[in-house]
Amino acid sequence: MPYYRSVGEVPRKRHTQFRQPDGSLYAEELMGQEGFSSDSSLLYHRYLPTAIVAAEEYTPPTWSRVPNLPLKPRHLRTHKLDGTGADPILDRQHLLANDDVRISYVVADRPSPLYRNAVGDECLYVESGAARIESAFGVLGVTAGDYVIIPTSVVYRIVPVAPDPLRLLAIEASGHIGPPKRYLSVRGQFLEHSPYCERDVRGPEAPLLVEETDVEVYVQHRRGWTRHVYANHPFDVVGWDGHLYPWAFSIHDFEPITGRVHQPPPVHQTFQGPNFVICSFVPRKVDYHPLAIPVPYNHHNVDSDEMLFYTGGNYEARRGSGIEQGSISLHPAGFTHGPQPGAPERAIGAESFDELAVMVDTFRPLDLCAPALSCEDTGYAWTWAGRTSGTDRS
Repeated sequence: MPYYRSVGEVPRKRHTQFRQPDGSLYAEELMGQEGFSSDSSLLYHRYLPTAIVAAEEYTPPTWSRVPNLPLKPRHLRTHKLDGTGADPILDRQHLLANDDVRISYVVADRPSPLYRNAVGDECLYVESGAARIESAFGVLGVTAGDYVIIPTSVVYRIVPVAPDPLRLLAIEASGHIGPPKRYLSVRGQFLEHSPYCERDVRGPEAPLLVEETDVEVYVQHRRGWTRHVYANHPFDVVGWDGHLYPWAFSIHDFEPITGRVHQPPPVHQTFQGPNFVICSFVPRKVDYHPLAIPVPYNHHNVDSDEMLFYTGGNYEARRGSGIEQGSISLHPAGFTHGPQPGAPERAIGAESFDELAVMVDTFRPLDLCAPALSCEDTGYAWTWAGRTSGTDRS
């Protein structure tokens, strides 16, 4: 996490006696990454965070996962997945996945159970709606345009708070997600060339205390899922400090980097994860060379699959392809992609673009899950040829 925070009550020195009003000791819990060699936080619990009274295997909904065969660009219409009675964690519909990252979508209208992802960090993007992210660290209020980073093994839940359903894109890593290293000093401060900084980052500001016993927590781990029952509610932390905690950042606070000619996608990078990056495309002034062509040139990133989630405005390079609010495009390695026919000419002379999109570039191929195939626009691959249908030869 970019910077140190202290919330609630903590003793002056670490690992020293810190007593409750009745004279008993608060229970310390150190949450740390990379075997005590990276970011950590120290939490002080009213009750033992180790006290479970039951554990049973849990079988979550599973989705088939198949390679992108035949290899072609894909267009997924996530709003076709709308349903009723969904919670924002257990009812996520997985769309794309590899061994490094899993990308899912959910339309939620009720609170989730308590949940711990012990596989890796999560990055949640709020397409619409609003929610409370409740955790042992406190509460984060989030709304449309917010990214939320949930570190590995934090117990949390999501509570929708708006009249309309909560729409979330969930990016689950097999490792840690954070700001790109090139944005940070050797001591972890955001540098001057970074497109966002500490002032843009929000963390929990007060403890969240819940008195409850025999509390279920769903745990996703490296060998499956387990449902633990804790003797006391995990939200019993009176104070904590450190660099590791859930945090939020709004895509609307991302400051775009522009130039005289078209800038490559790394200028939009927002986060990095194991073998993938997350980028933000936001409203911005565009290229100002007198002969500039503002939309992207045809390109083939030979090492990456590129996924784009379209979440607002008008994405000029995709006009005429059927892309709409909530669409996801997948442009795989092995396929040269670029603007739709006519887009380069139309863009000449434009001063700004009003677009909002989240991009995930992965360095291993993304497989397709069953919900993705159920909402696919199968004509997308042929739109560069001016057609709405084509033939797959397997």
